[in-house]
Amino acid sequence: QVQLVESGGGLVQAGGSLRLSCAPSGRTFSRYTMGWFRQAPGKEREFVAAIRWSGGNTYHADSVKGRFTISRDVVKNLLYLQMNSLKPEDTARYYCALCRNYYSDPLTLGNYDYWGQGTQVTVSS
Repeated sequence: QVQLVESGGGLVQAGGSLRLSCAPSGRTFSRYTMGWFRQAPGKEREFVAAIRWSGGNTYHADSVKGRFTISRDVVKNLLYLQMNSLKPEDTARYYCALCRNYYSDPLTLGNYDYWGQGTQVTVSS
């Protein structure tokens, strides 16, 4: 089993920044993909960003390009999401996820095998 624990959420004013972290533990894999998704009240969970853990290739949703950056610290085994220029529409619960299949489409929610409990991000106007 894999456990994913997110942290770093909170309340921030529009234009502000937050950095989310995700700490995976438990079973390890040689090659995998990790991603961030978010879900606002009354809406479906949506892709935000993903990273191929070994190669470092990154993917970002159009809605966050230029504002959010996904990264990882291989030594510390931590996943990050740096969020700048936050907007009220970024308000959502943010989830960290892990996909065991390195070659799966990283943008597709259904390809992820493990999920964290999420951390709430609220952006006030």
